[in-house]
Amino acid sequence: MIHKTAIIDSEVKIPPNVQIGPYCVIGSNVEIGENSIIHSHVNISGNTIIGKSNKIYPFASIGNDPQDLKYNGEKTKLIIGDKNTIREYVTINPGTIAGGGETKIGNNCLFMISSHIAHDCNVGNNVIIANNVPLGGHVRIGDGVIIGGNSAVQQFTRIGKMAMIGGMTGVLNDVIPYGLSIGNRNFLQGLNLIGLRRKDIPNKEILSLSEAYKKIFKTDKLTDNLIKHNESFKDNSLVNDIIEFINEDKRRPICTPFSK
Repeated sequence: MIHKTAIIDSEVKIPPNVQIGPYCVIGSNVEIGENSIIHSHVNISGNTIIGKSNKIYPFASIGNDPQDLKYNGEKTKLIIGDKNTIREYVTINPGTIAGGGETKIGNNCLFMISSHIAHDCNVGNNVIIANNVPLGGHVRIGDGVIIGGNSAVQQFTRIGKMAMIGGMTGVLNDVIPYGLSIGNRNFLQGLNLIGLRRKDIPNKEILSLSEAYKKIFKTDKLTDNLIKHNESFKDNSLVNDIIEFINEDKRRPICTPFSK
C-alpha cells in the first residue's frame, strides 16, 4: 500500500506488498524488496537497492550524496540487505569512486536513532549500532558487532566480527574479532566473553581463546608474539580469526591493551 501523499518516481521498482507511508519521497533509481515497510517522511534517493522485509522509520535519509568534498555526482551505489531495522533520523550514504563506488549493508542489522553510515562502508550481518553513532567513510564492520551509544568510528577503521564497543568510545584503532574495546581513545579491555557465551561457543574454545589472547597481547610487539606462539594457536578457529585480522592490513593500527 502506498499512501496518496507519497512522492514516488515512476521508474522506482516496488513490489505490490511494500508499504510506503505519508510524505515519503523516493527517487528514480531506487529498488525496494518485498514486504518492506517504509514509514512516513522517509527520503530514499540515488542508486539504492533495498532488500526484503526491511523497516525504515520516519525522517531517515537513505542514499543521498556522500559527505565527501571530492564527490562530484558520479554514479555510485548503496546496497542494503534483508530484514534490517533503520530507525528515525538514520542517514546512510552511497559510495564514492575513490572508495570502490559502493556502500554495503548486510542482513538483520539494527541502526538506532541518529546513527550514520558514511560512504564506502561495509557493514556485515546481525550488527547493532546504537543511538548517535557515526561511522566515518570506508569503515568495515564484521558480523555480529555491537557499538554502544554516542561512540564514533574514525574513517578506514576495521572492527572484527562479534566485537563489542562500549558506549562513548572514540574508535581510532582497529578492533580484533571478539574484542571488547572502550575508552575516550579506544583500547582493548579484553574479550567479548558475554557475546561468545550467548552464541553458545563451547567453554573449552573460549578458555583456549582467552589463553591465546594473553599470549598475543603479552607485550605490545604483536608480530613477535604471533611468531613465537603460532604453533599453539593453529587448532583454534577463533584465534585464527584474530590472527588473520591482524595480518590482513599491516598499515592499520591495532587496538591493544597498551593503546593510549
